[in-house]
Amino acid sequence: MNVVKEVLEFEWDKGNTGKNLKHNVEDKEAEETFLDEHRFIFKDKLHSQGEERFRIIGRTREGRLLFIVFTIRGEKVRIISARDINKKEVYLYEKKVSIT
Repeated sequence: MNVVKEVLEFEWDKGNTGKNLKHNVEDKEAEETFLDEHRFIFKDKLHSQGEERFRIIGRTREGRLLFIVFTIRGEKVRIISARDINKKEVYLYEKKVSIT
């Protein structure tokens, strides 16, 4: 799914800056998952009532696998939440990597 363009710009404001520190995820670290060539992006159909939302599973530069919910607003990516992936999501990511 080609939801995200090559050059990314992120939207950070008082509503989402530092929001994921409760999961020990820095804002810049969350952005890194979008640069993972093996990232896995899929629609979040359950939570897309007001605006279309997506989920991404990707690896950071340090090798941490993160699960992120985001939306696209204009030309910017707005990260809604970010956390470490769970066992089921590890399986999805590894399956995707083995196919490509």
